[in-house]
Amino acid sequence: MTDCKLLRRWRVSVAILGALAMPFLAPAQPTAAAGESAATSAGGTDLPEARPAEVGVDTQKLIQLSQWIREQNLDVRSLLVVKDGKLVFERYSGGLDRGYNYELYSITKGVTAILAGMLIEEGKLRLDDKIVPILAKARPDLAQKLGDKQDLEIRHILSMSSGLHYDFKPPNDPIYYDAPDRMQLAADTQPKVKPGTEFEYTDINPILTAAVLSAAAGMPIEQYAKAKLFEPMGFQNYAWGRADKKGLVSTGWGLRLRPVDMAKVGLLVLQDGSWQGKQLVPASWIKQMTSPGVVPYFGYYWWINNIVTSEPEVDTMAFKGQFITALPKRDAVVVMTSMLPIEGGLRDAKNVQIFRQIVNEHILPALDAKAGPADQASAEEALAKELTLASQSQPTPGVAPDPYETDTPRK
Repeated sequence: MTDCKLLRRWRVSVAILGALAMPFLAPAQPTAAAGESAATSAGGTDLPEARPAEVGVDTQKLIQLSQWIREQNLDVRSLLVVKDGKLVFERYSGGLDRGYNYELYSITKGVTAILAGMLIEEGKLRLDDKIVPILAKARPDLAQKLGDKQDLEIRHILSMSSGLHYDFKPPNDPIYYDAPDRMQLAADTQPKVKPGTEFEYTDINPILTAAVLSAAAGMPIEQYAKAKLFEPMGFQNYAWGRADKKGLVSTGWGLRLRPVDMAKVGLLVLQDGSWQGKQLVPASWIKQMTSPGVVPYFGYYWWINNIVTSEPEVDTMAFKGQFITALPKRDAVVVMTSMLPIEGGLRDAKNVQIFRQIVNEHILPALDAKAGPADQASAEEALAKELTLASQSQPTPGVAPDPYETDTPRK
């Protein structure tokens, strides 16, 4: 029997496609091969797969983690662990599966930073380029309103240090929902401090970034991403939507990816911009992007030691509990999508606290276990049963969904 077939038999979990998933089903789906997980057969992945024990990961601790998530009724919709470049843990709930794409909110920013590095490598922009001449050329109707932003450089909007003030109006701010022209909103903002002097996480910055990067690429940034990143890395079922009526997407939200493709983003960072032997992004940019900028915990749209403080760690995180975390010391990536509570502020929201607990109290100990490749048949069987229970579970969302979270086809 081939290794591939063995892995299929090992990774069994039956996804019951419940009411949440039904609108996204294609008219006909091929039947999973005998012993293959229905949850994972719904979409391919070119990530190698391995049993946890084969790469020194404790299977029992992963089982305990999944049980804990169910017992706590946490709406963790996907949770993946990649170790040594191999997918060793893939958990879904609520009838969802590998083929489902998720609204990633601010993880869009993390992907955008990678695209910025690619454009810099191509010589199409520089970090110290002033953004106003670029924007005024693209939007001459806004040139006058942009006049008070002459000192703004690309590095400032990527590091959340533009110094611009935006009068945020939660919970239904038009910047996210029905603004017909987001650049108009951005142009109307007022400088409050000198660029590069203070960190303030404001979503005006990725609107400016979207316009600047699109101008530099000579095409909408989502098209550039498809040609330069998504297709070369084998992404499937991706979408970058929620454009305004001018056709401009935000680089702060709107990207939808499958969890396995989120894991690829983490691996790209972990591997210093290399993917399957090809240098897609300069290693020097990956280092710069994930190094401290205006504050010690943030670089260019990537967070630093935000989830783990005991060892090197970088991540991109988002509203309601979406995460890609890279652990260089352990050659590991952790991905999670969820609908968890948002109370508590940017860095200490409840969903961030839960993910910190998942990683620090469960996944790190599993990675520390140094489990060998001895006979793990009983543990693997127990894991398969647990993943089946997880896939059938219907946890209660910790926060209300937005309409666009359920309006994109999964295929």
